Amino acid sequence: MRRDVFQAIADPNRRAIIQLLSKNRLTLNGVADNFDISRPAISKHIKILAECGLIVITQQGRERYCEAKLQKLNEVSKWIEEYRVFWTDKLDALEEFLERDLKKPKRKSFRTKRY
Repeated sequence: MRRDVFQAIADPNRRAIIQLLSKNRLTLNGVADNFDISRPAISKHIKILAECGLIVITQQGRERYCEAKLQKLNEVSKWIEEYRVFWTDKLDALEEFLERDLKKPKRKSFRTKRY
């Protein structure tokens, strides 16, 4: 199954694993020790992160080490930046419209009240 980086960061546990591994290279058990979820669940999260290219797993003797490779997060950053620019432009245009509208003289209404 092909996964992308957006799938990886969709889960809070995977985001926490990424954050943990961004500071230190850890064994699979070292990662699992930082969470209150089962070792098989951690292994599944690690597998997804590896499939997305956010971590690499290297074998050293009997231990498997996980290390963060955060370059793939640039994909997310670029996507977010496009929408930040889009919404900033839209909100700036709305602000300009509202400022112009507030400066316009208001017309008085000549409606008669019905009692």
